[in-house]
Amino acid sequence: MRPSQTLIGLLLVIGTTVAAGLALGRTSEQATSGVARASSQASARTLPKDIHPETGNRFPAIKREELNDAGKKLYDTRGAADAFGPGAIRLYSPPLAEAMTSVNDYLRRKSGLDPRLVELAILVTAREMDSEYVWTAHEPAAQKAGLAQEIIDTVKYRRPLTTLGEKEAVIVQLGRDAIAKHKVGSDTFARAVKLFGNQGVVNIVSLMGDYAATTILLNVSDQHVRDKSLLPIP
Repeated sequence: MRPSQTLIGLLLVIGTTVAAGLALGRTSEQATSGVARASSQASARTLPKDIHPETGNRFPAIKREELNDAGKKLYDTRGAADAFGPGAIRLYSPPLAEAMTSVNDYLRRKSGLDPRLVELAILVTAREMDSEYVWTAHEPAAQKAGLAQEIIDTVKYRRPLTTLGEKEAVIVQLGRDAIAKHKVGSDTFARAVKLFGNQGVVNIVSLMGDYAATTILLNVSDQHVRDKSLLPIP
């Protein structure tokens, strides 16, 4: 065989091998892409038929132009108006949204309660009402506020309160009794008043009531979490 023929034959073999490799790569890419699309579609299919993907609940995303002037102001204040969660749902009733926002702001930021304990009161409410959305939103907030993970886990897994400090223990007990048992014992109430005073107790349980109302709204709208729930149910 001539050297030129040998070279041509070698080039043909190399070309065929490269082509086969490229084809295999494209096939693998297509397969991976197909799996990703199927996974995405499967994820979408897990949502009930009456859930809007852009809100994660039964309400469609509200449009700014549909709101009156007060509603538009609230919409703009929320910053691009994230369509997920109770704030967006309440925009369907601007007077309610304004009132609830004011109450929530006072209870969380202006009542004088330590931010750690604010988040603890919210978490115990979320746990006792099994609110995945509220819990998933507020566990990271509690960590950021400095609430120890041991305390968070005590609430999350409904553990005994023996390792908690006095203030933390009484807040959790108030939530467990008021929400789960529908009755707070005299001893728990007395301890709460001794630690927080009358106004403090009213503020704490009103904060719990605020998030209990939020949870009911989320339950009615069947609000789903955006990604992964951080709360084990039950």
